[in-house]
Amino acid sequence: MSSLNTNVAAMTALQTLAQTNKEMLVTQNRVSTGLKVRDASDNAAYWSIATTMRSDRAAVSTVEDALGLGAATVEVAVTALNSAIETITKIKAKLVAARAPGLDRGKIQSEIAELQAELRNTAGSAVFSGENWLQGDSTGPTVKTIVASFSRDSSGSISIGTIEVDIGPSGSMLFDTSGSASGILDTVDTYTIASGTVSYSIAGVSTGIDISSLTDDPTDLLGLEAMVDGVDAALNTMTDAATLLGAAKSRISLQKDFVNKLMDSIDVGIGQLVDADMNEESTRLQALQVRQQLGVQALGIANQSAQQILRLFQG
Repeated sequence: MSSLNTNVAAMTALQTLAQTNKEMLVTQNRVSTGLKVRDASDNAAYWSIATTMRSDRAAVSTVEDALGLGAATVEVAVTALNSAIETITKIKAKLVAARAPGLDRGKIQSEIAELQAELRNTAGSAVFSGENWLQGDSTGPTVKTIVASFSRDSSGSISIGTIEVDIGPSGSMLFDTSGSASGILDTVDTYTIASGTVSYSIAGVSTGIDISSLTDDPTDLLGLEAMVDGVDAALNTMTDAATLLGAAKSRISLQKDFVNKLMDSIDVGIGQLVDADMNEESTRLQALQVRQQLGVQALGIANQSAQQILRLFQG
């Protein structure tokens, strides 16, 4: 039955065209953004997972920055400590040379004093971002932590891993600024010379090694040998400290490489969930454009049916 009030063909064509336009809008959005899941309305489950993964990825990126800062701090400390080891090795050589009889120990002491000042200067300048791991207060925190990892378990609980570095007297502290003189190079020790027992440190400001008054007296020479032993012990302690810092540096480097790979893996995982397949979407867009054109033509044909009825009343 033909009707002027109800054009079934036009209604069907219009519904089809509207659906095609709707699908075309979705496809165009995917093509323009590169995403098949842009918000929760596209796919609530995938959007939720991707949002959490993006948040975790940002946290991991911050971990990478923290590792970079930690690596730079350790690098400064290692460089300065290696320089200090070279300097104290020279002090040890000067003390061994001073053991020979008849030498002007006053002149040797002048050289030692310069080396002692160099040790203090090296430790004092080993600063990066306000951190000095060779000189500090032994009464405060003596363990530094570097943020090394961010993880989330199956229950959703997060944890932050750290790398700990001992910068106290048992670690890399060369000089103690608290006044207790417990650093590797300002710890006070004693030795005996002909004039009595003398307190000394290797490079303390007021108690540093001073051999200018030593003579060839056997007791003085024994005291000098004791100083050599003390410097050698400090050198061994500094070598151990450099080993610890070197191990921390190596671990930071390995962790930084892992974090870089982890971020890449997270990016790939997010992409699998929300990225659009551009080959597929471009093909679908072309097909929808053809359907849209056909829909417009079908609607036009359906609307012409009323004109056919009008001809029946023409004489």
